[in-house]
Amino acid sequence: MTDPISDFLTRLRNASKARLDECVQPHSKLKAAIAAILKAEGYIVDFSDSADAAGHKTLVVKMKYVDGAPAITGLTRASTPGRRLYYRYTEIPRVLNGLGISIVSTSHGLMKDADCRRNKAGGELLCTVW
Repeated sequence: MTDPISDFLTRLRNASKARLDECVQPHSKLKAAIAAILKAEGYIVDFSDSADAAGHKTLVVKMKYVDGAPAITGLTRASTPGRRLYYRYTEIPRVLNGLGISIVSTSHGLMKDADCRRNKAGGELLCTVW
């Protein structure tokens, strides 16, 4: 697999469109950090670590629905392995004029776009969520 973050986002997008209760995927620290931001912003209910039958660590994400509609309406990958996108904190694009969030990988860890502007930290734009 060349892009595990894109795979993570695709699994979340597919699970929300299929109205699944939870989404299971391979674990990594970066995926757990993205899930923590999504939980803090109210896009998912919860996430947890577990192990599958073979003993591999997995990340279980519990999806959130509001009145039967998925909380995640859109989820796109911005920076890819073939085209990295880096922004200064003043240049980070707003998602739907502030209704969505961007997740940015900075030297201070993963942050949403508003926190990057507040802390004056730029970095690689990983994805946008609305």
